Amino acid sequence: MNYNPCNQNASPEVKAVLKYMAELPGKGVILGQHTKTRQQEELTYVQEVTGKLPALCGFELLAYSPNINYESCDEECLKEVNDNKDTLKEALKWAEKKGLITFTWHWFSPIGGFDKAFYARNTDFDVPKALIAGTQENIAFISDMDYMAEQLKTFQEKQIPILWRPFHEAEGEWFWWGKHGVGVAKQLYRRMYDRYTNYHHLNNLIWVWNSPCIEGYVGDDVCDVISRDMYPPAHQHTDQKVAYEDLCQITQENKITAIAEIGTIPSVSQLSKSKVPWVWYMTWCGEHVTSEKYTDKSELNRSYHDAYAITLDKLPKLY
Repeated sequence: MNYNPCNQNASPEVKAVLKYMAELPGKGVILGQHTKTRQQEELTYVQEVTGKLPALCGFELLAYSPNINYESCDEECLKEVNDNKDTLKEALKWAEKKGLITFTWHWFSPIGGFDKAFYARNTDFDVPKALIAGTQENIAFISDMDYMAEQLKTFQEKQIPILWRPFHEAEGEWFWWGKHGVGVAKQLYRRMYDRYTNYHHLNNLIWVWNSPCIEGYVGDDVCDVISRDMYPPAHQHTDQKVAYEDLCQITQENKITAIAEIGTIPSVSQLSKSKVPWVWYMTWCGEHVTSEKYTDKSELNRSYHDAYAITLDKLPKLY
């Protein structure tokens, strides 16, 4: 696999992580777990059930959105935002353990919107105008990006690489960035890549594109990893071979591939036999892992103790 970073100025830490991941297929799969709150109850549950921790931890950035309309938020939204505040401090602690980190940003729309304004139905933000220089939408879009860039610089100063997955599920119409089609989401991503790489010089980011849609692919020049999200039926644990083959159609390059979100976990045992080269998978938060609704405790335990599984204790020091 090609592990040369799309950013020619990428940090040594980024290069080390990409090299490790490019050499991993056929040898193992990195186990990941998303968390949304400061308490990280998902990690507590996984450790209680398996005695282990994932090698990759996902963190949510929704509370860092600069344009949250608190007066319009219902109790559920307020709780979600308040529970998510200061989670970057937890991300720093995780990185100090030398675990891998990935960020998801449910971005409240830069202007307009009410309640959970990362949903397209909750905002009238005119997304195409955000791509037109000088418009109110464009100014707000850049302002939000710049605010988040400042948060990410803390990790660069500490030489911590981030698996950065902006505009996730770009093929869907449920988020404002996908409302006008994956082509618009592609342009938003490329604008962010340019801003973060050439203006902010954020060289600690590993750029992860998150959509299996061929016509919306952002391009190999701005992408290190291709990924997709999936929520299979409960308790159906497979190697997700068909989903892998479908994702690989978006580029002719032999890219590092990942399941960036999943509800029912894959079968690590099947992956060890089929060698479908998913480099990592990240289980989603809440009941997707803290209950047996999708994956029972015995399957979770088997996965974490499979010889093919890369857990925190088996992850080499990469930075």
